[in-house]
Amino acid sequence: MAKAFQRFIKKADKGAVLKEKIRQEKKKQRQETKEFFDKKKEEARQFRLAQRGATDPTKAGEHNYSRKSKEARPTDAPKRGRPASNPRPPKKELVLGPRKPAERKPVAIKKGNSTGTGKELSLKSQKPATAKTVEPASEGKTRSLPEQMPLNKYVAHAGICSRRDGANLVKSGKVSVNDKLITEPGFKVGPNDVVKFQGKTISARKNLVYILLNKPKDYITTMEDPEGRKTVYDIIQHATDERVYPIGRLDRNTTGVLLFTNDGDLAQKLSHPSYEVKKIYEVRLDKPLTKKDFDTLVAGVALEDGFVQPDSLAYADSIDKSIIGIEIHSGRNRIVRRLFESIGYDVKNLDRVMFANLTKKNVERGKFRHLSEKEVRLLKFMNASYGKKKSAEKN
Repeated sequence: MAKAFQRFIKKADKGAVLKEKIRQEKKKQRQETKEFFDKKKEEARQFRLAQRGATDPTKAGEHNYSRKSKEARPTDAPKRGRPASNPRPPKKELVLGPRKPAERKPVAIKKGNSTGTGKELSLKSQKPATAKTVEPASEGKTRSLPEQMPLNKYVAHAGICSRRDGANLVKSGKVSVNDKLITEPGFKVGPNDVVKFQGKTISARKNLVYILLNKPKDYITTMEDPEGRKTVYDIIQHATDERVYPIGRLDRNTTGVLLFTNDGDLAQKLSHPSYEVKKIYEVRLDKPLTKKDFDTLVAGVALEDGFVQPDSLAYADSIDKSIIGIEIHSGRNRIVRRLFESIGYDVKNLDRVMFANLTKKNVERGKFRHLSEKEVRLLKFMNASYGKKKSAEKN
């Protein structure tokens, strides 16, 4: 019987009992470790006292005393500090007054190699460097152009390209001044000079403005409305003092990206069908789009004004088949709505989410922002690439 219950008698500790036992063992080990090091510290302290002679005062001598006890100090012990025969001189009184700036002589620095050749510059004549402020490409501020400027800069201000690309255009012989071909980018151009690029007269503008608007619903894309309806100019009227125009139009009930500018050359390129500017719309239909009608749109639809084929088509929502994403470069009037109406669908909401690689990211509905210089350059380079592609196809 005793053997049958032996496994219960010697049952191992479990759960909270085992944790408490381990905790007590660790506590005991910490206590023993602390006592061991305290003992070692005490032995070291006693050893230092023995070295100083403080453990046995009878053997320490007459000068054995504690530093903290003033009574144990012998009278004949030398006192600390300056002796009375050599007193410390009195402190001088300081008279505070205005501080004069230190005069510095101009130092001549030779600009050149180590042999001493080069121009000598005086630090006295140098002007302090000022930090340059980086401004957006368009803030609506008027910039006064100089009387004369380099030819490549003049081409850049005309909105043709960047200044670096302008230098390449001048070197390639595509720019003339007063009907004379100029190949030097630094050639100075005056306000009365006639500058032509590929035979077309160009002019430098004082201020080119580029504004991106996230158009809300119930706004029409016109300057004024005789019926008194709200227009997009009511939103951007305080954005700039320049007169800007929209590139393309959006219907009253269509929302999304709308670009304004006074750069005529860029506006013409972005609106011309030959450049195939990308436009992406999010379409919400009155009913789900069937697979058959989806394939019909992908193949293209013949409308009353010609055949139209989307560049790309996809379901924007994997569950809701009534939300469609469509990419198209055609600029015909109400082209997206007419495409879906031709196959029996009614467009409830239409939102342009991208135009010429510009999106409405970080721009709330009914708000606008100015494009950066990088965005403007990308727009112009994009047009240049489309032009090269078209010319290559023709050849």
